[in-house]
Amino acid sequence: MSKGCKHIAGIRDVTPSALGCEECLKIGSPWVHLRICRTCGHVGCCDQSPHQHAARHFHATAHPIIEGYDPPEGWGWCYVDEVMFDLSDRITPHNGPIRRYV
Repeated sequence: MSKGCKHIAGIRDVTPSALGCEECLKIGSPWVHLRICRTCGHVGCCDQSPHQHAARHFHATAHPIIEGYDPPEGWGWCYVDEVMFDLSDRITPHNGPIRRYV
């Protein structure tokens, strides 16, 4: 676990909200990588994607922890404490095939 993050204890096992970035799928936009919220399961696109829906989800909800979801990357990030940590033993499984855009 990472030093300096007081939110790690709140990580939950979640069910992914969509088979891709939830908002990008609705508007037909591409994404680069996906992140999953480890509070509620919202799937959003990364900061290198055009709309940065994962970060927008954090700002709207204050859910602090995301996981590198697609591809599965084995890491977590706390937006509040700005620390990365290992989640390789707690990777969230996909609930179906993820469409590739880039």
